Amino acid sequence: MKVSPQFVGPIVMAFIMAMIMTGFVTWMNLGFNDAFFVNWGRAFVFAWPVASIAAFLALPIAPKITLRIVRLINGTPPHHDHS
Repeated sequence: MKVSPQFVGPIVMAFIMAMIMTGFVTWMNLGFNDAFFVNWGRAFVFAWPVASIAAFLALPIAPKITLRIVRLINGTPPHHDHS
């Protein structure tokens, strides 16, 4: 079975994002205490699958939104992409 980078990439990105976000939010909410890593791990286990699904959903629309924002900021007329 071959695995495509288009499939693995969003999962790896979600892993990194979930680790950073759950670590930061756990620290902000509970501080760095004896239970920090247990709480962070619990948050991460639930967040990573959600972040992975979000990455797959966002992947096709994020470039289009990005292009519209850049064009709006740069004052370029919108390009109508019919794909």
